[in-house]
Formats: sequence, structure tokens, C-alpha cells
Amino acid sequence: MNAHSSEKSRAALAEFVERAATEFGIPGVTVGVWADGRETFAGHGVTSLDNPLPVDEHTLFQVGSATKTFTAVALMRLVADGRIDLEAPVRRYVPELVLADEEATDTITVMNLLNHTSGLGWNVIVDTGDGDDALAAFVGKMAELEVIGEPGARASYSQAAYNLLGRVLENVTGLTYEMAVSSLLFEPIGLSNSFFGTADVMTRRFAVGHNTDADGNLVVAKEWRLTRGNNPGGGLASSAADILRWARFQLGEGRTENGEQLLPAGLLHGMRERTVELRGSNLGDGFGICWFLRELEGGVRTIEHGGSANGQFVELLIVPERDFAVVAMSNAGPDGTPFNRTAVRWALEHHLGVVDKDPEPLPYDEARAREVAGAYENDAMTLTVTADGQELTLGVVIKPEIRAGADFEMPADYEPAALGLLPGDGDEFIVTAGGLRGQRGFFSRNASGAVVGIDLGGRVFNRVCATSV
Repeated sequence: MNAHSSEKSRAALAEFVERAATEFGIPGVTVGVWADGRETFAGHGVTSLDNPLPVDEHTLFQVGSATKTFTAVALMRLVADGRIDLEAPVRRYVPELVLADEEATDTITVMNLLNHTSGLGWNVIVDTGDGDDALAAFVGKMAELEVIGEPGARASYSQAAYNLLGRVLENVTGLTYEMAVSSLLFEPIGLSNSFFGTADVMTRRFAVGHNTDADGNLVVAKEWRLTRGNNPGGGLASSAADILRWARFQLGEGRTENGEQLLPAGLLHGMRERTVELRGSNLGDGFGICWFLRELEGGVRTIEHGGSANGQFVELLIVPERDFAVVAMSNAGPDGTPFNRTAVRWALEHHLGVVDKDPEPLPYDEARAREVAGAYENDAMTLTVTADGQELTLGVVIKPEIRAGADFEMPADYEPAALGLLPGDGDEFIVTAGGLRGQRGFFSRNASGAVVGIDLGGRVFNRVCATSV
């Protein structure tokens, strides 16, 4: 790409970012693209409505669950050194682990944690403090976590599983989780703008999240970060420039930019191999090791991971076979995720000619709507599917008792938004409006054919009542 083409690409990205951020009403966004051997960035808006500073590629955002990719690769470095066996029971490395299901305690493997087939519920909502024992204390609370399935039987996304992997890193390295990731990844790769500690972030330019208040106005989210015990599953703050450098490490056969082979290429490629199938999910067709895997039109295969914190959102997509990556960051809910997905799709089409569209839902069917309407829940959230005679809607709320018992501010709930059933067996669906727009999932049935659950965002929710008409 010559200088003229590079400038044209920057201008096109900047124009798109400004237009899309305005359309979605996001205070601050940043997007980075790696294509044709060059990085291109565009930022728009401000870090905070209360204390505004311009957003650029060096502004720190909370990356939420995209942190899991760092946890996984750090652990794979120890696999490469022979210090961790993926098929070993996790209790070999965390002997203090006690779960509600004794058999699961003994049989869950490291791989089960990495590809979300552990059968563990979503998370333990607890603040175990900011001390170096935060993860040890979190693991000590895991006996309170619901075990929702047999290890290895199916995928169900678990924050707790990755926090437990953080404890594996601590016990094997003798370092805190944060120090282990820094020494194994941040320092050798040159990720100099990626941090877990608030003290490290506050001296640099960083974005704050925003959520809507009762009047629909955006207000600053007061809880800026998760608890330290949640760092392995979602506690990293980083910049678009650092996340794109992280993507380039994935594209560079496991080598740093100075040529050091940090992770054997075979292990890096193995993380992109499907280990378990995902059904009816916009996130991917399956899990590799941590990564969501998808195949787009024309056989274009992607590895992806997104993340959300309190009013902050990130999406990272990599196309290894095309030496391409895009990262999008935004600082407002509920439309931060739709903005990010729009930015990723724009970059795919603009640079690779790949069009990624949502499937079209079927017309409303009253009988089928009544069949799926009701309340569904997991350990932390309740989903309510409502049929009003004209459309289905989906509401997602954190359970009131969880919110009331939390020692920290939790993200805002998602207001009810339209969803439609998709062609096929009628059990897959897509959310067509609101902050979950584009999210896909499916209704599960028992042996007699009755609807007994929902899978959404890779998480299992069991049906608790069949009302909401």
C-alpha cells in the first residue's frame, strides 16, 4: 500500500467511525485495523461526558472478557514448557479447590476450563478484596457456584472458569496472576499500555463507561473496574494500539516483533482448532482454546473475542489466513456492542470484501411464540421472553438479590427488545433491536419436546416458568 492509499484508508475509517459513533450515540470510540501490512486507527469523541478528553488509539478502555485471551495464551506458554498438562484435572494445580459437586471437583480438566466445557455456572458474585490473595479467596468461594452440567458434555460460557485458570497460573508460577501475565506476555510482546491495576491506569488517559438513566440519558458508570478476583476473566484495561499489537502477535506465528518465538506455532494454531461446537450463536460456530471460531462467506475463517465491563465494550476479530485484524472499543451501553459489531463488519467489507449479515427472522407465529414465552434463569441473571400477539421480546436483568448483595455497582440491565425465530427447526432466534441487537441463541428441549431452556451468549439459562404472554 502506497502513501496515498494509506491516507485514503485512514480517511475512510475516520469518516465511518465519526458517522457510526454519532448514529449510535456513543460518547467515545476507537477502532484499529491491521490490513495490507499496515495499522490504521481512528478515534472519535471523548473519554467521559463529565470530564471530557479526546479518545485516540492510546486511550485505555476496559476490555472485559477479551482478557480471557491473555489468560489462555499465558497458560499455553506454561503448557509449552511442560509445566501444565491440558488434560490433567485442574485440582492437580489447585489442590485447594472445592466445588458443590465432588465428582466435578475431581474430574474438571484444564482444557474444560479453557473451552468452557467445565459445567460450571457463570460466576460467583463476590468482592474478595484488592490484596494478592484475591484469587485464592475467590476460589475459596467456588463451593457456592452452581455446577450446571457434566464436565465435557457441552459448552457453557463461564467467567468463574477463567478466574480459576488465573489461580492455576498463580500456583504454577509462584507469582500473582497480574505479574505472571505481565512477565509471560506484556513485557516480551511490548504491550506497554495494558494494565490491571487502577493505580497504573489513573496516570494515563482512560475512558469511563456510560449507561442510560431512568430518563434515557447517558450518565457516567461509577464503578470503573471489576473486582481483582475477576481479573483473569475480565479485568484488563488496554488500548486499541496494544490490542492490535496483540492481534499481530496472533498473526505472527507466536513470535514477538523482535523475532523471539514466544509460543510454538503448533500450539498457537492449535488454539484455533475447534474443540467444541456452538449452536445458534452469533459469537461463533465453536470454541477453540478460548477463541470463538466462525466461518464467514467464501470460507473466510475468523477467531474472535469480545468483552464488556460497566458501560465499556470491545470486539476483536482476526482473520489469520488473510493477515487481517480489527478491534473496536466504545464507552456507552446499551449500544456499545452494536457499534462495535458495525465497525467490525465495515472493516471486513472495506478491506476483505466480506459481507457479514444477520439472518432474517421468520414472521411472528402466535403458537410458536406461546411455546417459548416464559422466564429463564442462571445463577446471576433472568431472561424474560414475552409474547404480546404481535412480536416476541427478550428482557435481560441481573437478579435483584444478586444486585442488592453485590459490594460494587453492576452493569445496567437490558430493556425488553424484539426477537424473532429463525428458519429451520424454529428453536434458534435472533434479537433484532436494543443493546443485544444481533445476538443469537436457541431454545432447548427435553426428551418429550418441551422447551426447558435458552442458550444466549454461550450461556445456559433454565426455564423456571411458562408465563409472559
